Amino acid sequence: MKPSRRALFPTIATALTVAFVFLVAGCGGGDDETSSEVDQAAGETTETPEAAEAADEAETTEPDVETPEAIEPGATVRLLTHDSFSVSDGLFDNFTLETGIDVEVVNAGDAGELVSRAILTAGQPEADVLFGVDNTFLQRALDADIFTAYESAGLADVPDDLELDPENRVTPIDYGDVCLNYWKDALDGDPPAGMADLTRPEFASTFVTMDPEASSPGFAFLLATIATYGPDGWQDYWRQLADGGVTVTSGWTDAYYGEFVAGGGDKAIVTSYATSPVAEMVFATSDIEEPPTGVVADSCFRQIEFAGVLAGTENPEAAGALIDFMLSETFQADIPLNMFVFPANSTLEPPPSFVEWATEVDDPLILSPAEIEENRSRWTEEWAEIVLR
Repeated sequence: MKPSRRALFPTIATALTVAFVFLVAGCGGGDDETSSEVDQAAGETTETPEAAEAADEAETTEPDVETPEAIEPGATVRLLTHDSFSVSDGLFDNFTLETGIDVEVVNAGDAGELVSRAILTAGQPEADVLFGVDNTFLQRALDADIFTAYESAGLADVPDDLELDPENRVTPIDYGDVCLNYWKDALDGDPPAGMADLTRPEFASTFVTMDPEASSPGFAFLLATIATYGPDGWQDYWRQLADGGVTVTSGWTDAYYGEFVAGGGDKAIVTSYATSPVAEMVFATSDIEEPPTGVVADSCFRQIEFAGVLAGTENPEAAGALIDFMLSETFQADIPLNMFVFPANSTLEPPPSFVEWATEVDDPLILSPAEIEENRSRWTEEWAEIVLR
């Protein structure tokens, strides 16, 4: 049985996270959407108690960044980013106090729109730094030469597997994993142990995912199937899912808070994030001892978000200083409970809620940015032919 195509509303998208706090617009996804993209519930950002405590501690830390000598007092650096970018109130005040540089944040839609906008102004950028391009859109941005190389000293604390550009045109800032999630009490027996189990009729019929042409997590799950079954095997996998009754929505919100049990639906398995259980606990409206959701760890596709100095900026020193700050302990410690992804700095201890409830993915699925960019359109067209028609 073929699933019906639901045209509810366009996803907002870049990486990586849960709708309880902010839109899913960060990490890249389909051709018209992004990743750190979170298709999750629209609304005002809510600062968690843990995030507020981390922000208070940040105010007492030693300066992370020094003012470059070439910067005039009162300089402003503009940060172009996606709509789901979220940090604690006053976080950039630390940067201003340390350097004398003000930060102006410019939002530009989802990650796909972000990259397209930067390409249109390549060489004469509207900002100095771009944050929010992820590995699913990275090659498109690099091919368009929108960045200039900058090597931050903070890269010493970033794992090599997050550094995808040897020329340092972009700097890893955070990462997250798109994974199969399941509602523990909604499955009669054991949950799927891996990707292969999902094709069993009892699992396929209760699985909801997103259109990869419109949704970042939907595109990430498509990439997970390609990384698992190869360029010539993933099509049969999706035929089995379609025959088994998989449900497809236009975006994450429609799936998680519509079809999935979390929103009152009847689907027990959904494409979401490795950190969704954390958000289920942090934003629980009643006392619960453990997350109601679980994660299938071998289904997880890794999304890495980058920042880069835009080529043609008139403030390269200030732009570099902002990159340094985004890798500093002050900024990195603020990431988890505001954007529900992991900081790139491997030396930081994650917040207690992440230690207890986030699923650590030791061997995530990943494809090279070049392979993704070369095949994006063909893969999504093939997927639509198999699943929607």
